[in-house]
Amino acid sequence: MQPVTLTPAAAATRGAIIDTAERLFRTLGYQKTTVADIARELRMSPANVYRFFPSKAAINEAICARCLAGLDEAAWAIARGPGSAAERIRALFQLLQRETQALFFHERRMHDMVAAALEESWPIVEEHIRTIDTAFRHIVMDGQTAGIFARLDPDETARLLHGSCVIFTHPLLVEKCFRKGEDTALLAGKLADFCLRALRPD
Repeated sequence: MQPVTLTPAAAATRGAIIDTAERLFRTLGYQKTTVADIARELRMSPANVYRFFPSKAAINEAICARCLAGLDEAAWAIARGPGSAAERIRALFQLLQRETQALFFHERRMHDMVAAALEESWPIVEEHIRTIDTAFRHIVMDGQTAGIFARLDPDETARLLHGSCVIFTHPLLVEKCFRKGEDTALLAGKLADFCLRALRPD
């Protein structure tokens, strides 16, 4: 089946498919929602949905991309924003913790999709990881220029900072490592301070 040319009308239909699929994911769940469910809600045939997305996996990735795009934009707003490099590192840790908490504990049906995206290494997730690494790198280089961070390799340092956040950004670790009601925001702040001490110049 030939994909449609993305005219304004086609783009609107594609957007409606994503909107409908996301709403169903949030009510029925990621795994239970089928292309037939999406088509039924839109009063179109499944074949018409497949004209815009070659598979349900493509719809999944489009929704995941939408979820992560907001987080990427917020991360860069912090990285390029006001405040010292240390303040921005803390803010980025807090952002990642807060958004993870909202998704995994308040949007449980969306949790399954994000968990699958991480486990299966969807391309959009790999791109998101690189984006957050780069945001950390930007702040690290600002801190080095200001003389408040040690002259460590900025790429490696950014990767280590991002890796330090994994305990509260990976869905499986969030589920396994934290007791219900545990203050992950407090942990994020303490972990940021720990990393900042390691970044101080000798």
